[in-house]
Amino acid sequence: MEPNDTISGPPAEPPAVRRRPRGRTALLIAAAALLGISGGTAVGYGIQAERPPTPLPALSQAELTYPAKALAADKVPAPLPASQDRKVKTDGDLRKLLLDRPAGWSENKDTDWLQDGWMSVGDLARDFTEEDYMFEYLLESDIRRIAGASWVKGADREAEIRLVQFSSGVGTSAADFAGGQRSYMGDPEEGAGNEGDPVKGSGEGRYYVYEVDRKPGYEPFYQARALMNRGDIMIEINLFDSRPISKKDIRTLAEQQLERL
Repeated sequence: MEPNDTISGPPAEPPAVRRRPRGRTALLIAAAALLGISGGTAVGYGIQAERPPTPLPALSQAELTYPAKALAADKVPAPLPASQDRKVKTDGDLRKLLLDRPAGWSENKDTDWLQDGWMSVGDLARDFTEEDYMFEYLLESDIRRIAGASWVKGADREAEIRLVQFSSGVGTSAADFAGGQRSYMGDPEEGAGNEGDPVKGSGEGRYYVYEVDRKPGYEPFYQARALMNRGDIMIEINLFDSRPISKKDIRTLAEQQLERL
């Protein structure tokens, strides 16, 4: 693993975490299941003890065979090229899979959640209202590393990209994480207040434009977000501005980042 699992913290007012209830009901179900298993085991043991022993059939397995010698070098199948082997591409420096900074944008030197292009698990967890739960969830999901980029354009526009990679053996963790985030995006209090639009070629990926947030004494606040996954990587893109953000703005970044992966 690269030295990339410990870095610094994201912007304020992050979205809330959605989690399943873990209360008294779950404990009652677990207790009932345990009693059922115990009772069933006792009854089954009693029935089996009264039966005469039955001889087991002989083991039968086809004999395993191996080639007498290894294949000649010219007959060994060639490995997949890097262009077709996704693992080769994502096992390298994850930062190289981040979208190149578009023309007109510059590095955000005020970002405090990145260190040399890496973000820590703790800082990602702090991006949620229930950060303790989120930290535990990420560790249990076998999170591997997080690469990120933060840019600014003009007076107020900011862009953030995060590639959250999980160990490939977990299989569905990136999809689950992205799906969990999308599940509350329709909520106007915790999400964008709409169901978003599909990102072309991403499967379940979607992008969202939020309703403007206006407060007396402050400039209007606009936001857009994209959530996707590709293989073992969950992709999150955020745009912030004091001026309107179009669907094209967030869709273009999402499609370009997806293509990069």
